[in-house]
Amino acid sequence: MDKLILKKAGHIWKEIGQHKKPEELQIEIEIYKKMLNLFQVGDYCYFVFSPPELRMEHINESVTELLGYTKEEFVFETFLKIIHPDDIQQYLNFEATITQFWQSLPPEKVFKYKTRYDFRIRCKDGTIKRLLQQVAVIQSDDDGAVLRTFVIFTDITDLKQSNKMVLSIMGLEGEPSYIDIQPVQALVPHKSILSKREIEIFRLLVDECQSADIAETLGISPHTVATHRKNIFKKTGTNSVLQLVKLGLEKGWI
Repeated sequence: MDKLILKKAGHIWKEIGQHKKPEELQIEIEIYKKMLNLFQVGDYCYFVFSPPELRMEHINESVTELLGYTKEEFVFETFLKIIHPDDIQQYLNFEATITQFWQSLPPEKVFKYKTRYDFRIRCKDGTIKRLLQQVAVIQSDDDGAVLRTFVIFTDITDLKQSNKMVLSIMGLEGEPSYIDIQPVQALVPHKSILSKREIEIFRLLVDECQSADIAETLGISPHTVATHRKNIFKKTGTNSVLQLVKLGLEKGWI
């Protein structure tokens, strides 16, 4: 692997952690909380990443099913090496942009965002897959240094056809979202074509929730859900949940 790439990636991630050493962390509950906010459709795996130490921890067994590598093989250096050569520079640009964004936040808001973008990766058997990477902070300190993140890779090879990599930073708990960000540039809050309620229903739809479940979750009537579904499809120019998922992946909405 190009030593310059390794050095650049290491510098970016250590900067996120402000060159601090993370303490031990009881992560199980935090992981489950973060998984609720992360989009999964198809095969996926997850792990905890320590930016200051460039170390992957608590790697899920599914990494072998998804990429072919054992948990012992799937280390920082291996991961960088198997990113598609045409995507690695943009991957690093996105990571630098995310670092800049997290560093601009007040410490109390570091946990209120998740980042997402997609890229291609080479599996152990030589096949190429497109992964959606979603990241949420699960450990920080009083200064806002990111000490550990929860990372989930989802296989979207069959859902996204273009090779354009899209970076979005999604606000949680009412924070603004930033969609299809140009790397290392000023961020402009995204103005959604959907209302706040439609966004809630949109996210439940792509999570494969049925209308009755959505109505119960949001405390509204099935008729109201049906009306919102109709408006969502009309505004997005889609006719099915599958088309909605594909559009969301292309645009960086999910």
